[in-house]
Amino acid sequence: MMRENPIKFKKRVYESLRRQVHAINTLVNADGEGAQMSFWDYGNSFLLESSRASADIMSVEDPTKFRYPSYVEDIMGDIFSLGFGPFRWVCTSGLPEDLAITDQIALEVMTKLRSRLSAEDSPYSALAVPQLDDNILWIEEADQHKLVVGSQSRILYANAEVRAHLGVAFNEAVEDGRLQSPVVLSRDHHDVSGTDAPWRETSNVSDGSKFTADMAIHNVIGDSFRGATSVSIHNGGGTGWGESTNGGFLLVLDGSPDATRRVKDMLHFDVFNGVARRAWAGNDNAAKYVGDEQHHNATFQLTNAHRVCDGILDDALAADE
Repeated sequence: MMRENPIKFKKRVYESLRRQVHAINTLVNADGEGAQMSFWDYGNSFLLESSRASADIMSVEDPTKFRYPSYVEDIMGDIFSLGFGPFRWVCTSGLPEDLAITDQIALEVMTKLRSRLSAEDSPYSALAVPQLDDNILWIEEADQHKLVVGSQSRILYANAEVRAHLGVAFNEAVEDGRLQSPVVLSRDHHDVSGTDAPWRETSNVSDGSKFTADMAIHNVIGDSFRGATSVSIHNGGGTGWGESTNGGFLLVLDGSPDATRRVKDMLHFDVFNGVARRAWAGNDNAAKYVGDEQHHNATFQLTNAHRVCDGILDDALAADE
């Protein structure tokens, strides 16, 4: 049907979406204590396409908004704002023993950072330590779950400091021969800074800028200036063509001093480009991470956002009328 009668196929899809939304609304609004379902959209354009299908998906209070959040609005956006997102590396040797060494390095780096943050008792540390706890547990148990298929690679959620320290440590291990071949760093496009997608990655950027694709472009250009081995711009990852712009990078760690320089310069920007934007949009977690970084890093320069009390703005506008 999709090939032979695409118009009919799309009509059937929209019928299905309206039926699904009706079922969701029914379950969310079910009577009885504990009977209601909680619903959010993973971000693969379900809410958007349902609205195009004229399903009952818009908010009653504000018909310009969906009645349900994306999961970035509900969960992940606050984690991205802390700088934590899916960081990846690949051992080009293809050897499991090289991956095991990188796992141990990652465990040591995260444990050391956790100790420092725990001792500080700052607004950021109180939020970051639980994230590190989750990822320490993950990396401790990753090998026993036998998740590697094909390339000897790993992924974990890391903030800017963990990423930079991991990159430096991996590069040193290549240089001194503990790792038998270079390591390639990357990340998911579904990350702190990698994607502009108003229905998913940037759905919780609430200053009106979520409909622009600036951040992904800034990331690619900024990463290239700071030493990425390769960068790429692509479209539609996970959300459908035309619904997102994605920026990615690869950084090869060959054991050279120059690779260490590039790690320090590039990975910090790659994360804080998105953290800064989220702070400017009013996200409290991002503002806390910016404040923490400014406290520890004298070279970190950022224009801080200053929030305006709505009452002051309303009074000023009323006085002009």
